[in-house]
Amino acid sequence: MDLQKNKENAIAFYKTAYLGHPKLAIEKYVGNEYIQHNPAVANGTQGFIDYFERMQKEYPEKSIEFVRSIAEGDLVALHTHQTWPGNDQYITMDFFRFDDNGKICEHWDSIQQIPEESKNPNTMY
Repeated sequence: MDLQKNKENAIAFYKTAYLGHPKLAIEKYVGNEYIQHNPAVANGTQGFIDYFERMQKEYPEKSIEFVRSIAEGDLVALHTHQTWPGNDQYITMDFFRFDDNGKICEHWDSIQQIPEESKNPNTMY
């Protein structure tokens, strides 16, 4: 496994889909299967495409910043900062599993809204 290439591909996959091109993201970065663990997204590639096409139509002004990426074995973890309309901000942690051909085949995520107030001065990223 080329860990650096997997990190680059995970970021490119997520960014491509997030910015409105989920079909292209699937074509370029996903293998023969795509197992989805986010309960808001249907399993498989079509579920992924449908979700991100809807997000692009409903929230075209959203943005994403990739804060860090970590790769180990066949997994890549991405830590992102997302800003949605109305300055609604989220931190996400996404995990992608890669197959033997260097293609994404499985996804998990955790999403947390950034609160307006915090009991400490530390950012969430």
